[in-house]
Amino acid sequence: MTPTLISLFSILIGIVGANLTGFFLKKYSFGLIGKTISGVFGSVFLIKSFGRFGFDPTSISSSGNINFNLFLINIVVSFLGGAIAVILIQKLKAKMDK
Repeated sequence: MTPTLISLFSILIGIVGANLTGFFLKKYSFGLIGKTISGVFGSVFLIKSFGRFGFDPTSISSSGNINFNLFLINIVVSFLGGAIAVILIQKLKAKMDK
């Protein structure tokens, strides 16, 4: 698995995290497209911010084999990035509506 494929998979997991958060927490739902966009940006932002700790896509596949522990951490951080982005964007939207 190449770093590009790992990055795309991480973005997909961020989208899933954002959409599941919007599905279960109706207060934070603002449409499929809005949740998808926030999932992409939330996932990328969190992976880029915390990926320096060693679970970025390049580190996961650096030895030629997949380090599944780092890959699992990457998946969890991507999911949380999407979920957190939906919540933060909804709070920002609420403040702007006031």
